[in-house]
Amino acid sequence: MTQAQLIDGKAIALELRKKVGEETHALHKQHGIKPGLAVVLVGEDPASSVYVRNKGIATKKAGMASFTHQLPADTSEQDLLQLVSQLNQDTSVHGILVQLPLPEQINSDKVLQAIDPDKDVDGFHPINAGRLMTGQPGHVPCTPKGCVVLAKSALKDLAGLEAVVVGRSNIVGKPVAQLLLNENCTVTIAHSRTKDLASVVRRADLLIAAVGLPQFIRGDWIKPGACIIDVGINRIDLEDGKTKLVGDVAFEEALAVAGSITPVPGGVGPMTIAMLLSNTLDAARRLIS
Repeated sequence: MTQAQLIDGKAIALELRKKVGEETHALHKQHGIKPGLAVVLVGEDPASSVYVRNKGIATKKAGMASFTHQLPADTSEQDLLQLVSQLNQDTSVHGILVQLPLPEQINSDKVLQAIDPDKDVDGFHPINAGRLMTGQPGHVPCTPKGCVVLAKSALKDLAGLEAVVVGRSNIVGKPVAQLLLNENCTVTIAHSRTKDLASVVRRADLLIAAVGLPQFIRGDWIKPGACIIDVGINRIDLEDGKTKLVGDVAFEEALAVAGSITPVPGGVGPMTIAMLLSNTLDAARRLIS
């Protein structure tokens, strides 16, 4: 039995970032516009700090302007909202990203809704969610957008496929389902409480796993030849005291059944920053449209 094709998110993201860099250079040369991305980090969460630093490096490498605002953990909600308001008015900033999670004294929804929807390159603002639902142009959340690119890299045309999304979050599950509808898939949104979830998953020509539970989806749930996009990133403890990153799908089991699959790490993860840069470029282009 042949193993599933690995979908190399690192290579695809690298190619996309190269293309964004070329188009950013052209935009700057032809119109004098240099896309700018402002990232706001409140507190010193180690994982968030590394992620923000990587975003800054990628932004500069693409030829964009990078603005990082690191605020202390005891920052008030009002002070953060004031910074967001300033960034909304700053013409050198085309994209704004507030790194989550925020400290408990700050209402995340209130902050995200304060961002100008046209600068909301994370695609989380309710206006952008509504634009996606109704087929209007707007920023699409980065991870779902990357999932669709990865699926199309393996399957080319998604039209007519039965797609199952396991997970119903506003960040991944719901927007990726809408994007797949836009690709003319027949879409089922399932979750951890779906009755006989295994039988639902077995129908999928395309499976998006975003339930947030390590190795939750087993190999015998997979339809032979299916394409699997594993959004999960979970750290588990090993017997030797070390830890390992795994997805929401039991990778080794699925590898023997699926037609194609994203690894964890190295699958969906690298696509998120690539899509963030793409959204920032699109935001800057609106100035000439």
